[in-house]
Amino acid sequence: MPAVAAAALAIISSPAAAHTGTGLAGGFASGFMHPLSGWDHLLAMISVGLWGAFLGRPLIYLLPVTFPLMMVVGAVAGMFALPMPPVEIGIALSVLVLGGCVAAAFRAPVWLAVTVVATFALFHGYAHGRELPSAADPIGYSTGFVLATGALHVVGIAIGLAADHRHGAIAIRLAGGAIAVLGVVFLVQAAGA
Repeated sequence: MPAVAAAALAIISSPAAAHTGTGLAGGFASGFMHPLSGWDHLLAMISVGLWGAFLGRPLIYLLPVTFPLMMVVGAVAGMFALPMPPVEIGIALSVLVLGGCVAAAFRAPVWLAVTVVATFALFHGYAHGRELPSAADPIGYSTGFVLATGALHVVGIAIGLAADHRHGAIAIRLAGGAIAVLGVVFLVQAAGA
């Protein structure tokens, strides 16, 4: 239990976002590692997979495809600095809302689930699109970033499929609740920035 408390404190005390706005160093490897370096992105991506697994077909496939596609749209908007609501707040809300959907076992209709995921994908993509023009290899970076995002969705789906096992659904809903709580922390941090 002390290890769990130490990990929670480390998450809470570190910045919510991996988006520094200072430019990106490299190509594919750097892009692939970036989603793993920010708890906000990592938790939102896993939540997309968890929620998709809970909702079943067609959303188990549709949500993990929708997110990267709309993330690319958001990245293009970010590269051109198109107006957008506060991005870090949108990213924090994505963790809160997606974690909450998992915790509440929210059975959204297809159109609503896709809309929620697509909207949050725009915020995640926009944050990285603002940084992308200063990357040494923007194409390699983008490719790595999108593939890592997809991999995190698959991790969420794999965990979500554990709901079929005894007590698995309760554990996954508790995990969704913990993710939502961290989303509140990220939201407070983003609002204070």
